Amino acid sequence: MLIDWFTVLAQVLNFAILVWLMKRFLYQPILNAIDARESRIAATLADADARQAEADEERERFHARNAELEAQRTQLLATASEEAAAERARLIEEARQAADAMRDQRQSALRTEAQRLNQALRRQTQDEVFAMTRQALGDMADEGLEARLVAVFLKRLATMDEATAQRFGAALEPTASKGASSVRVRSAFPLPKAQQAAIQEALARRFPQAFSPDGPAAGTPIAFQTAPELISGIELTANGQQLAWSLEGYLDAQAQAVAALLEDRVTPDAAS
Repeated sequence: MLIDWFTVLAQVLNFAILVWLMKRFLYQPILNAIDARESRIAATLADADARQAEADEERERFHARNAELEAQRTQLLATASEEAAAERARLIEEARQAADAMRDQRQSALRTEAQRLNQALRRQTQDEVFAMTRQALGDMADEGLEARLVAVFLKRLATMDEATAQRFGAALEPTASKGASSVRVRSAFPLPKAQQAAIQEALARRFPQAFSPDGPAAGTPIAFQTAPELISGIELTANGQQLAWSLEGYLDAQAQAVAALLEDRVTPDAAS
């Protein structure tokens, strides 16, 4: 079989031209497009890697910040819990103290009210008892009884203790120097002249510095007065000093004794 070399060469030439044309107009643009795409993909991947690294770094910062915030939150919760517990304890203590104060105030008010009622009852009972006693003694008093009471008064004047005598003497000294009539003898009934003279003599013996031996008129004058409110007794006063003996005084002493006794017996009951 004969080979047509012209045809072979023409086909080789055509093939070469076709390959060149394909490379020039087909493969090269495709390769360029592939390279450009690969470059874009590489750039995209590089950008993605950079973004991933940045995201990882941001995530690490977020985790660190989150851990810091969590630690702060834990610390704040612990502090708030401690403060809340302390405030709760303070409020409970204040409430307890307020309750104790209210209880003490209530108990004090109850004690005060009980004492007031007991004292009012005591005073009312005491006043009524001694009022009836005074009324009875006043009804029984007469001039004969007053005369006997004068004798008792003179005896008390003669047996006066030294401290009382010094106080009375000191009270009489300025009166004697000025001659002012500030010595008074008061009684429920008018005293007869004899009894007045006996009292003057007893005072002159007991206080010679105030009552001159020449007579009461030359010394300290004595004013005798009638005081119906006195119950069977005599009262001697001089410049604020007082010497008295009467059934009224006994009643007052007994009233004070009864009041003290009731106070001792009533107060503990009210306090309980």
